[in-house]
Amino acid sequence: MEPAVEVKNLDLAYNNFVVMRGLNFNIKKGEVFVIMGGSGCGKSTLLKTMIGLNSPQAGEILYNGLSFWNIDEQERQLIMRRFGVLYQGGALWSSLTLRENVALPLQLYSNLSVSQIQDVALLKLGLVGLGDYADFYPAELSGGMKKRAGLARAIALDPEFIFFDEPSAGLDPLSAKMLDDLILDLRDNLGTTIVVVTHELASIFAIGDNAVLLDADTKGAIAQGRPEDLLANSKDPRVVSFLTRGEKQGAGR
Repeated sequence: MEPAVEVKNLDLAYNNFVVMRGLNFNIKKGEVFVIMGGSGCGKSTLLKTMIGLNSPQAGEILYNGLSFWNIDEQERQLIMRRFGVLYQGGALWSSLTLRENVALPLQLYSNLSVSQIQDVALLKLGLVGLGDYADFYPAELSGGMKKRAGLARAIALDPEFIFFDEPSAGLDPLSAKMLDDLILDLRDNLGTTIVVVTHELASIFAIGDNAVLLDADTKGAIAQGRPEDLLANSKDPRVVSFLTRGEKQGAGR
């Protein structure tokens, strides 16, 4: 089966400052792929490049065999329409209710009627457990609820790919687990291909079907594979240290 996403010989840089060199990995359709690593290793830069916010210095990213950065802007925009993105803070419009936030992409990019848009917005909020909060404003929500509302908006257009930037950041363990469960539900029930940037071990082991570990010192990927397999089999002390938070005992689900 052809990979849903292929990253080939990717170099990332800001002017003359090199962030990552020679990244290569594939993401299968319908899997949760984790981009992990410590602070400053380039995780968010890689994510921004994958969703079209930063262009690479070299190399390419292919979606279903189509080279994302080697096509014209109009074609790239069509691919981006198949993306859903959940940013760290949820990125909700504070002046809009949750229903209005979720409805916004539907108003911009669908041909649905006003009543259909309202129905879909309520459906998406219901899927993330916020059906009773449709008319609340973001300021009235907890951090975990804001993340779930952001997820409802990210799935408004039934995207083929969903990207998460540190989804568990700032959340208590219960809210983080609830978000992890929602990510797995999207994978299992909708067959969505999901890319998650995180350094949170609990989430990495709970949701990761496959992963790449980025390293700031070498400016490259030092490990790839299923997180549990990397922990069990890696002989690289950097990999073991990251996956055990510096402790030599095991970690897992």
